[in-house]
Amino acid sequence: MTQAIKEENEYAAAFRALQETAERVAPAWVARLREQALARFEQVGFPTTSEEDWKYTNVAPIARASFAPTFDKTSDDLTPDALAAYTYAEAAQSRLVFVNGSYRAELSDLRELPAGAVIRNLADALTSEHEAILRAYLARAASIDESTDGFTALNTAFINDGAFVYLPKGAQLSAPLHLLFLANETNEQTAIFPRVLIVAESESAATIIESYEATDESVYFTNAVVEVFVGANARVTHYKVQRESDAAFHIATTQVELERDAHYDLTTITLGARLSRHGIHVKMAHAGASCAVDGLYLVGTGQHADTHSLIDHIAPHCTSRQLYKGILDGKSRAVFNGKVFVRRDAQQTDAQQTNKNLLLSTDARVDTKPQLEIFADDVKCAHGATVGQLEEEELFYLLSRGLHTELARNLLTYGFAEELVEKLKIESIKAQLDEAILNRLHARLEV
Repeated sequence: MTQAIKEENEYAAAFRALQETAERVAPAWVARLREQALARFEQVGFPTTSEEDWKYTNVAPIARASFAPTFDKTSDDLTPDALAAYTYAEAAQSRLVFVNGSYRAELSDLRELPAGAVIRNLADALTSEHEAILRAYLARAASIDESTDGFTALNTAFINDGAFVYLPKGAQLSAPLHLLFLANETNEQTAIFPRVLIVAESESAATIIESYEATDESVYFTNAVVEVFVGANARVTHYKVQRESDAAFHIATTQVELERDAHYDLTTITLGARLSRHGIHVKMAHAGASCAVDGLYLVGTGQHADTHSLIDHIAPHCTSRQLYKGILDGKSRAVFNGKVFVRRDAQQTDAQQTNKNLLLSTDARVDTKPQLEIFADDVKCAHGATVGQLEEEELFYLLSRGLHTELARNLLTYGFAEELVEKLKIESIKAQLDEAILNRLHARLEV
């Protein structure tokens, strides 16, 4: 308790410094929102393993450490050329870059934008003609109330720089938009609070890449909140790539609201961080909405990856698909807890949820808990989970064809992940994931 109070006081001190700096330019409602969020954080603190949703993920290392929120906008040695290892060719002219949480205009490039589309730094948008849109949507899906957890509240308390994406009716992005959050030489234990707000109005379409990268193996804490609103007949394809430092902590929340006949497609790739957690909540409150929420987590010794999802079917005639796969090696651990919630009026819901895990080590462990909670009587729902090792018969077949044991194991492991790899429509991300998987398996494509 003493440690928790100490940490909350440290965050409170940083919060006051932010308020004193930002209140001179930010609207009064933003300051009130921050105050409300900090009060909620001070009330609940960080979650503990005594809470059901955090039973298998202990965030005490985050609570004990002295992570310092930073709002330093001083320059460093990063240049656009230095970003090559962290960017994607398909989004070369459609990119927002944030370094240690601060927006970097000189590293960003927004030449490929359709008429009317607004893509800019959140802090700048709050003092622009788009303030009314932000006031209507910011902290609406990730609201501050009695159910808000400490991480979401803490992120909201430190809302400042971030990504604001607004697509008016009918606007379509011709190229993927890349939101790059880069941790660069965080010599001190830094807390970073990325915030993303995406508003896609009716009949608009966009592909968004949200990626988290690190230039070194520093210890830092990323606490991200993403809100996505998809209008009627709009389509948003969303990729999240998490390649944090192996010593970092990554806690993220993605909150999504879908209008009538809207479609949302999320694919999450989890490769980095010592401890990572991704909470996903998709609210389908209008008829005809559909979503696909998929992911692949690849973890090794010393890593812990947690995925919690809630697909909330509120309206009738909605469809959801969820496929998560995990590859665990060494002394690693993963958690998957997915719930499909079908409310009384959500008749003719079609929902499927699957979690599959491959353990490459006897020291690896996974806790998986797919759930269906159904209150309607005219639905088609299914869920399932598997945990296993490489099939001996398949391994024997490859060995009998003359393959080396290690190569045979690598091919089977890659084959397990291939279904999700092939789903990726952006070749640069697919190549990056191929490389990550094969590096973990100590193999090469040409072998």
